[in-house]
Amino acid sequence: MQSFLKILRWSVGVLFIFSGLIKANDPLGLSYKMQEFFDVWGIGFVSEGVTMALAVLMNVLEIVAGIALLIKFPYKQTLWLLLGLILFFSFLTGYALFSGKIKTCGCFGDCIPLSPKTSFIKDLLLLVAIVILLFYQKKVKTKTKTAFGVFILLLATAGVGYGQYYVTKHLPIIDCLPYKVGNDIVEKMKLPPGAVPDSTLIQMEFVKSGKTYLFEATHLPADFDDSYVYKSRKDVVKKGNGLKAEIVDFSLSTLSKIDTTKLLFASTSPYVLVFAGNIDPSIPWDYLLKELHAKHKQVYIVTADKTGATHLLSKENILIGDITMIKTAARVWPTVFVMNGSMIMQKKSYLDFTKE
Repeated sequence: MQSFLKILRWSVGVLFIFSGLIKANDPLGLSYKMQEFFDVWGIGFVSEGVTMALAVLMNVLEIVAGIALLIKFPYKQTLWLLLGLILFFSFLTGYALFSGKIKTCGCFGDCIPLSPKTSFIKDLLLLVAIVILLFYQKKVKTKTKTAFGVFILLLATAGVGYGQYYVTKHLPIIDCLPYKVGNDIVEKMKLPPGAVPDSTLIQMEFVKSGKTYLFEATHLPADFDDSYVYKSRKDVVKKGNGLKAEIVDFSLSTLSKIDTTKLLFASTSPYVLVFAGNIDPSIPWDYLLKELHAKHKQVYIVTADKTGATHLLSKENILIGDITMIKTAARVWPTVFVMNGSMIMQKKSYLDFTKE
């Protein structure tokens, strides 16, 4: 029995630590996923600052609770905390599965995307494991000294907290997004092999001699004539197999709304894209752009903030992009992309770029 409980305890603890570390690598991504849930629930007024704080807190709780379970300090309290967390996670993954409104729950971040069904089953198994550990918690003895246990948990809390602060300033340590160095944006915009996209089938209803007939708009019968009286039409959505291109929304246009994406990708010399969803006046733009222009002939500001860009950066080449695309491409604003055609050659936070 002791061996079984030990295996169960280590399995639960390691899984929570692993899950927390993956999300702590990109807390802003988890923040965006939380915002997606809030929007679906009709409480989209929750600010990004609040969702970011919740994301950081959740990651800290997962990792620290996982470590506490491994060192068995404080054992009973940790199990109750894990029970609360897994019940909450089970609710989220269950909602994503049964409502169909959330495509992925973000349990393992963007590095290991899981379907709602897989995530829900995982959480149910963890729930059972934690309940078993709670039921037999008196059979597990701990020899961890209080001072040592407190030191380890405080050290873990500080480490996870600082790590998340670091990646929000310098980009995730492991880039699991489609806009990582070495990726070709054009290639990532192509459908994967075997992909069947959603399609819309137009069906038209006719009446002839008192009988109702339903035909596809492109497949009318050979005897179709004026004797068929049109009644109605409906669009039937035929679902594909769910395989989609990794990048589906990359498009850049000038201030005059001219799409310049293909022209940029056809460029034969390296150029720079500076992604910033909003133009923050506290950023040292003058210094950053001076450094960029000293090394590259073509520099473009990619933003969704047309007003801010034209006000603060009127002398720059400004391109307008979708805010969701910018959030995916650049977790830190601004982020510098050095491009060669559609290939991403370099990607750095502005803080790291200005240190070169």
